[in-house]
Amino acid sequence: MTQALDDVVLSRVAIIYASPAEHDAMAQAGALLTRFGVEYDECCMSPHRSPRALAEWMAELEPRGVEVVIAGSSGAAALAGIVAAHVTLPVIGVPLSAGPTDGRDALLGLTQLPPGVPVAAVGIDNSLNAAVLAVQVLAVGDAALRRRVRQFKDDFELAAVR
Repeated sequence: MTQALDDVVLSRVAIIYASPAEHDAMAQAGALLTRFGVEYDECCMSPHRSPRALAEWMAELEPRGVEVVIAGSSGAAALAGIVAAHVTLPVIGVPLSAGPTDGRDALLGLTQLPPGVPVAAVGIDNSLNAAVLAVQVLAVGDAALRRRVRQFKDDFELAAVR
């Protein structure tokens, strides 16, 4: 996993999830980021099976230019909470439907993390909204991106009226 930072494409957003089975639920985030022209990287890494690799990945986020993390989380929302506990970047959690509660436990887990470990939460399996929120966060300091967000919102409203 370790490689020279000179060889790494700088990404403004990092998308992470714990299992290949979660890829489809997280794919909308990458598609929307691409639509906005926002560079991102995506990885699948279990915090339980690969804790050292996850620690390295988190340590490399800021040097790689990452400004926002989107973390898919199922069950007790462990992945998003672990990332939020280790980085100073905004973390957006996507509760993923799994198990007998179909993601409600993940949603509750994301909203009940301890003080000082905030994670913004979107709806269950709604990685699209996570990407919209990530773009809005980035747009605070990027006028061109803010114009694209405004156009996206205007187009969304027009489509709803038709």
